[in-house]
Amino acid sequence: MNLLRAVIDLRHIGGNSIVKKLKSSYVVIIAVMLVIPAITIASSLVQSASYDRIIRNVSATNRLNLIVKSDISNELWDVVAGSKKFEEGSQYAIIQEINSGLAEIMGRSGVPESRKLLEVATRAMETLTSYVERLGFQEQYRYPVSENEKILDEIRGVSALVSDILQEYIVLEIETADRTNERIKATVWFLAAMQVLTLLGVTLFATFAERSVARSVNRPIKELETLSTRIASGDLDARAEAPNVTELDNLTENLNIMAAKIKELLEENVREQRNLRKAEMKALQAQITPHFLYNTLDTIIWLAEAKRHDSVIDLTRAFSNFFRISLSRGKEWITVDEEIAHVRSYLTIQKIRYRDILDYSVETEGELGALPMLKLVLQPLVENALYHGIKHRRIRGVLAVRAWQDGRRLRFTVSDNGIGMTPDRLADVRAQIDAEGDPDALSGVYGLYNVNRRLQLYYNGDAELSITSRYNEGTTVSLSVPMEAPDV
Repeated sequence: MNLLRAVIDLRHIGGNSIVKKLKSSYVVIIAVMLVIPAITIASSLVQSASYDRIIRNVSATNRLNLIVKSDISNELWDVVAGSKKFEEGSQYAIIQEINSGLAEIMGRSGVPESRKLLEVATRAMETLTSYVERLGFQEQYRYPVSENEKILDEIRGVSALVSDILQEYIVLEIETADRTNERIKATVWFLAAMQVLTLLGVTLFATFAERSVARSVNRPIKELETLSTRIASGDLDARAEAPNVTELDNLTENLNIMAAKIKELLEENVREQRNLRKAEMKALQAQITPHFLYNTLDTIIWLAEAKRHDSVIDLTRAFSNFFRISLSRGKEWITVDEEIAHVRSYLTIQKIRYRDILDYSVETEGELGALPMLKLVLQPLVENALYHGIKHRRIRGVLAVRAWQDGRRLRFTVSDNGIGMTPDRLADVRAQIDAEGDPDALSGVYGLYNVNRRLQLYYNGDAELSITSRYNEGTTVSLSVPMEAPDV
């Protein structure tokens, strides 16, 4: 009964450390039997050292993997972006840290397949170093930014390759840990078989010890393997609970921190790209106004010279309202009423200029006035309809703007009876406004492209812009956005 009680109490011996549990179980066996101590102790030391090596290698590799994935590319991006000079960067220190880490891990790796992977990673780092040196050369001789960005892309590619190799090395080490665990099982069973001849109670003890150790090792390692696989597949929200195993707690914490930092860096990069694109869109938007300003001022001069004072007053008032809403004190969001008033002012100006070829109507349905929307999205559509539709047809043009509420969305249409588009031209226009290419390469769809890009950017992709057209009949541009302004 005392021996059975000792067996049952084994789970409380040694705390949560694998090494302590193994040593404690050996002490109990020696105390009971005083046989085969040399075999038991030797096995304990060998297996503990093997696990310690594997855990240290995996932990170190994960740390290097994080550095490879982010630090080098981020450091060199600052150089390419002009935030710092090449010689001020710490890229060579980072590369030296990675190479030193690889050498240290290789010194502890005893599996040939793992050593081969580390050798491949070392050669890849040599390639990466050569690209870094080449970037330094180009920075020194002031190569174009596009050439530096190409080298940076190569560096990122090599960094991704090194990261993949390190991840594969981690998987191999985990597989080695699994095989080591199988050897532990075999050893425990061998010892148990030997002890059966001595005492049945010791056999029961050895069986329990084997199962206890196996449970303590297998579950945490499997969880860590699953975690690393999920992170490698892109699931950066994956986390693992601390296994309460001393040798694995730090590794688990490092993996969790690594996933969180990677996610944080990606989110920060998305935010930076979004802000950059907003700035680009503001610059693009500013490019569409000068010709309208000059033409309107010319019209005011012409009307004044013709002594058409009432028309000068009407045109000047509409012109003032137009730019007051356009500026909006720098705000990006205005009410539907203000956007409609902006369009009315624009059409008033154009009606005076093109009185012989233009009729228009602006219609709103329901109580839309106070609802928020992105400013300056309707006027470019109206301008496009006038200059690319109505002016190209030899009949009196009719331009209609309509706004209404559809459920939780605001809908707008801008229709004209202008020249319209052939099916091929319509397909080309749709492709151009949805493209991510250079705006300077656009062919007659700049206004539509600008509106579409701003809508997708500020409404986080929850906006719809569609075009229907028939040649010699006219064109309709439809727009749908949420009633609530997104938190941008």
